[in-house]
Amino acid sequence: MRKASCEVGLACPISRRLLRLGHLLLPSILTSASGSDSILEGQVWILGLRMLLLQAVLLLLALPSHGQDTTTQEEPGVLLLPPKGACVIAGIPGLPGHNGIPGRDGRDGVPGQKGEKGDTGLLGPKGDSGEIGVSGVEGPRGFPGIPGRKGEPGESAYVYRSAFSVGLEARVTVPNVPIRFTKIFYNQQSHYDDTTGKFHCNIPGLYYFSYHITVYMKDVKVSLFKKDKAVLFTYDQYQEKNVDQASGSVLLHLEMGDQVWLQVYESGEQMGLYADNVNDSTFTGFLLYHDIE
Repeated sequence: MRKASCEVGLACPISRRLLRLGHLLLPSILTSASGSDSILEGQVWILGLRMLLLQAVLLLLALPSHGQDTTTQEEPGVLLLPPKGACVIAGIPGLPGHNGIPGRDGRDGVPGQKGEKGDTGLLGPKGDSGEIGVSGVEGPRGFPGIPGRKGEPGESAYVYRSAFSVGLEARVTVPNVPIRFTKIFYNQQSHYDDTTGKFHCNIPGLYYFSYHITVYMKDVKVSLFKKDKAVLFTYDQYQEKNVDQASGSVLLHLEMGDQVWLQVYESGEQMGLYADNVNDSTFTGFLLYHDIE
């Protein structure tokens, strides 16, 4: 029964000693504290009382109990544990200590994983135009390009000229031969030969030929020849006691060396071709377009 009461902590001899000591000291300490001039001094007395009680408890714990053998020799330096079954009363908690000095910064953590791509932001306003940069260095010359298509033939710088205009000085009396127009109005290129009555082509191309014949005393039938072939015919019937006019014109393409002339066609009965001081019979021709090589 005594052992059980000791475990509860009320009937233990050591506990009883502490309680008696506390009851004896507490009235004297409270009396001293109440007579102090300030509350701070009373608090200091209470703290001193607590320290005194703690020392007394430690001293009583170190003393041997009644059931323990006091003859046992203690080894120096060895902390003796209280006997089994002895009651241990916890001490009064001490005051909190001061805050320590802040520790050093820890190491950087491991970089985390890359987050997901965020949404596209709103389009900002257009910025001002920048200044024009400095011209770069001229690059190397490129390869020649592909030749273009052949252009249309242009006009030649050289002007080709070939023209004549001649007239009859006397009445024609010989048929079927070239009529010799010996009255020269224009023959600067000398392409008309007044000795033969023929025009000689020196520039191939398109030519215009015309003639105007005065008809008197007989009918007239005149032909224009090209390379010994008649290409144009003109016939005029004479009116008695009257002077008449007959004419013709044609475009011909001539090659180099071609000849053109006029002559009375068929018999001599149709030789009314006439000219005098007041009546002319003319033969004219000129180049319109030369052939492009």
